[in-house]
Amino acid sequence: MHSSINELSDQFQLSIFSVLMERDGNLLGLRESNSGRLLFMNEAGMKMLGSTDPAVLEALLQKNKLGYCGQLPENGPCREEREWVNNEGRRQWGIYEKILFKHSGKEYCIFRLEDLSSGSYFQQKIEKELQRFGALFDYANIGILVANQRGEIIMVNDFALDQFGYQREELLGHPVEQLLPAKLRDKHVGYRERFSAHPQSRPMGIGLDLFAVGKDGREFPVEISLSHYQNEEGTFVIAYINNITARKQAEASNERLNNELEKMVEERTLQLRKALELLEVSTAELTTALGKEKELGELKSRFVSLASHEFRTPLSTILSSAFLLRQYEGEEDQAKRNKHIQRIVSSVNLLTDILNDFLSVGRIEEGKIQVRSVSFDVNDLFQEVIQEMQGIIREGQQVDYLHSGGPEVSLDPALLKHVVMNLLGNAIKFSGKDATILLRSYNHGGEFKMVVADKGIGMSAEDQQHLFERFYRGANASNIQGTGLGLHIVNKYSELMNGSISCESELGKGTTFTVTFPVNNKTPLPNS
Repeated sequence: MHSSINELSDQFQLSIFSVLMERDGNLLGLRESNSGRLLFMNEAGMKMLGSTDPAVLEALLQKNKLGYCGQLPENGPCREEREWVNNEGRRQWGIYEKILFKHSGKEYCIFRLEDLSSGSYFQQKIEKELQRFGALFDYANIGILVANQRGEIIMVNDFALDQFGYQREELLGHPVEQLLPAKLRDKHVGYRERFSAHPQSRPMGIGLDLFAVGKDGREFPVEISLSHYQNEEGTFVIAYINNITARKQAEASNERLNNELEKMVEERTLQLRKALELLEVSTAELTTALGKEKELGELKSRFVSLASHEFRTPLSTILSSAFLLRQYEGEEDQAKRNKHIQRIVSSVNLLTDILNDFLSVGRIEEGKIQVRSVSFDVNDLFQEVIQEMQGIIREGQQVDYLHSGGPEVSLDPALLKHVVMNLLGNAIKFSGKDATILLRSYNHGGEFKMVVADKGIGMSAEDQQHLFERFYRGANASNIQGTGLGLHIVNKYSELMNGSISCESELGKGTTFTVTFPVNNKTPLPNS
């Protein structure tokens, strides 16, 4: 090889060039581009390729595609990493460089192969990667720790140490349960073991309320994301820990603010909707039911019309009586004061009854009426009703009550009382002075029946067809106080107690209502 080089020394000072090339510790060669002849290769290159035989070297260069510049531009360098093999067939890795140049009208190619198999190059790359990893691990603004299969902490970054208040040596080699509240540690061991058996990544923000504990014993809410990796030493779990105390405080603050705003809005609107809130609750529920939009609109319209009519008289009475009360200052005017006070009380009671009717309708429509049947003495209940009705009984009127059968019945006493009071109140309103209203009750053979009969104004056959509809009032009752809801409520209450109601009436001759309930009693039917 050296003799060939010496023969070409007449074209340029190859001896000087060869001295310089021998100083390079890697493969360095020179090839004539036109003829393809290898003009020079240094001793380091021959050692790398594993031969000094020119033919073997040329074969190895061709096999590794070394020393052929191809279409490189003049003085254009080329540098790349590539795999190469030596004479023994051992594969190695290196950096290949080549450059094309001209001299005395001829083209030449200088090529160089740097051996990376010694590991120094890769060691540098590994060190750089470790530096990047260290920067990512230690300077991340989220807590990161790595645990082995036994749950022992083997790595922890500075951010996590600051979060928990520990020194690094206080955590390394200790179980991760050290960072959990004491009440959760035993359970977490089982969770950790199951995760290690079947590891899978778990992202943050999956709806779990998790808590950690610092060295000082303080607990704080966290979000935790888990991932895992494996190597020859086993399976390792990486936990990314985010302290969300500030977020939780902000959420709690926002919730308090929302509650305060809602309370403020409710206080501002309370006076405006106080008179209509019971109806609005009922209508709001109706709007959610399919097919009831039209009925809801009608209900509102009827209430506004009714309220404007029915509220006017008692409110006017209250206003005028309150004004007149101020005029009677002497002791001799006490009777007059009492009269107006009674008018105010009666008007307030009337308004209360109207609102109670609307409340009852709303509760019925919402399905909030619950039947609570108990055994009670029906005589006592009916006598109590008659006594309470004395305040509305007109001059000369009286209630004639008789009961037949056992006194004990099993019904809902509150609902039955409402039914009796409503029917008896209607009989009193639609009867004249000095009239007698009949009230009868029968308890025989598993059936309880009550009858309310009057000799009042009665009603037409057409009115009777709509008797139990909401807001319906007979044509001859327009000048008598009422909401048109009472009989509707009576009918619904009777149905809730598995009862039925019927009516017989004739204009100018009076009305009879009969309500029948099935009951559990053993009183036999009378012989006659």
